[in-house]
Amino acid sequence: MALGGLRGGMGIVSLILIAGAIVLQFFVVLSGVTNNTPLNKTYFLQADTSTIAGSGRAVSQWTYFYVCGAGNQDCGSPVPGLPIGYAWVGGSAGAPDALVGSHGKDTTSKYYYYMWRFGWVFYLMGLVFTVFAFFTSLLAPCSRLASGISGFITMFALFWFTLAAALMTTVFVKARDRFRDAGLSANVGSYAFGFSWGAWAAMFLATIFLFMGCGAGGRRNDDHVRSSSAKGGNTRFYRRQRSRRSARGSFVDTESQRRVKDEYA
Repeated sequence: MALGGLRGGMGIVSLILIAGAIVLQFFVVLSGVTNNTPLNKTYFLQADTSTIAGSGRAVSQWTYFYVCGAGNQDCGSPVPGLPIGYAWVGGSAGAPDALVGSHGKDTTSKYYYYMWRFGWVFYLMGLVFTVFAFFTSLLAPCSRLASGISGFITMFALFWFTLAAALMTTVFVKARDRFRDAGLSANVGSYAFGFSWGAWAAMFLATIFLFMGCGAGGRRNDDHVRSSSAKGGNTRFYRRQRSRRSARGSFVDTESQRRVKDEYA
C-alpha cells in the first residue's frame, strides 16, 4: 500500500510538472501573438536597429514567429524558422557584418540561418512530445507500465528540447554580442530564456519522478504483498477452524454434563 501511494504521488507530481512545462513552452511559442502579459514581454533578443537601413523599427525584438517592435508591437508576418536578418529585409546597411549573409533573402549569414532553423524545429518537436507525455502520464499514478512509458516519452521530449534550448541560447547570446560589437545596444529576453529553461527543468524532474514511480512496487515487492496476504488469509482460516472446534467441544461437554445430572436425578 505504501509503495502504491509513493507511485501515485510521483505520478501526480510528474503530471503537474509536465503541465507546467507545456504552459511555459506555449508562452514562448505564442509570444507576439497578442498584446497581453507575459506574451508582450517574451522575446529571444532585443536590439537597437534604428541605424540599419532596411529595418523600419527603432528597436527590434525576435520572437518564435515574428520580428516585432518594442513591447512586441508592430510585428511582421509570421515566419516559421524566422531568419534573424528578416529584421532588415529592406537593406542590411548598418547591420552587424557577422549576422549578414546570403541566406534568408540575402539578409542572414549561413551560421545564424541554420543554427536557429534547427533550434526552431527542435523546440516544436520538444513541445509536441511533451504534450504526448502529458496524456500518457494521466495514468502514471495508477500504473507502473504507464509511468514507465510516460518516462520514456518525457525523456525523448527532453532530448529534443535540450537541443532546442542549447541552440536558442547559443544563437541569441552570440547575436547579442555581435550587436554590441557593432556599437548597438542589445539584450536577450529574460522571459523567453526563463520560460524555456524553466520548462527544461520541469521536464527533467518529471522524467526522474516517472521512472521512480515505475520502479516503486516492483515484482519482489508485489510478491511480498501477495505472500503476506496469503499468510494473513491462512491465519484467519486456521483461527476460524480452531474456534469452530472449541465451540463443538464445549457443546459436547454440556451434553455429557446434562446426562450425568439426569442419571443422578
